[in-house]
Amino acid sequence: MPRPLSVQLYSVRDQFVADRAGTLRRLAALGYGAVEAYDVLGDPKGLRQLVDELGLTVSGAHAVQLLGPEPEPVLDAVATLGTDHAIVPAGIAPEEFTSRDGLARTADRLNSLASAAERHGIRIGYHNHWWEIEPRFGDRHAVDVLAELLDPAVFLEIDTYWAAVGGADVPALLRRLGDRVRALHLKDGPGTKEDPNVAVGGGVMPVRDILGAAAPDAWRIVEFDSCAGDADALFDALAASRAHLASLAAS
Repeated sequence: MPRPLSVQLYSVRDQFVADRAGTLRRLAALGYGAVEAYDVLGDPKGLRQLVDELGLTVSGAHAVQLLGPEPEPVLDAVATLGTDHAIVPAGIAPEEFTSRDGLARTADRLNSLASAAERHGIRIGYHNHWWEIEPRFGDRHAVDVLAELLDPAVFLEIDTYWAAVGGADVPALLRRLGDRVRALHLKDGPGTKEDPNVAVGGGVMPVRDILGAAAPDAWRIVEFDSCAGDADALFDALAASRAHLASLAAS
């Protein structure tokens, strides 16, 4: 069976802080079947209880704290959430992606987490922004080189919008990386670093081609870094994103 469509909870961070249960109910009512956590140490037991009550799945968890001195409590929290995907979403200096030595150091940091994560039944992943894409090594992006240096146990979560902003042909990138990509962030917009996102399907992203190039069992996760308008406009954009993705899946 295909995985349910997920939404990164950072998209609704303000609403989530104000009313966690109500926000999750609203996402479930829109038809999302999964969520991706971003604050793994903020009451993982409570979040797990809520998602279970609503019939939701936790697709993964962003956990920058994994790069700290004590990753074990972070892995415990991820396991409590009921997901086997712990994703490093930031915390490594962009300059590290501009040289082969920096990429080797980055791979070493991520690889060093893999064995500890395995003891918890968890896989470590890395999530890109534009700075892992812009640096080029011949005809390859930095993330292509990084993928070759990573332990096979470490996967990639490709943020398709930031990859495009960084200059990648995203479908071609996904085809090169193949099943190393276990999750996709789907977002849309004008293709700039500064402007707000829009509903998936309403911007410049070749969404159909991206979905066709990705591994069929990779998680699809809708995310908004920002959205113009108020909370209702954000939820309207989340609804439109889900509707567009559902229409592509049905066609």
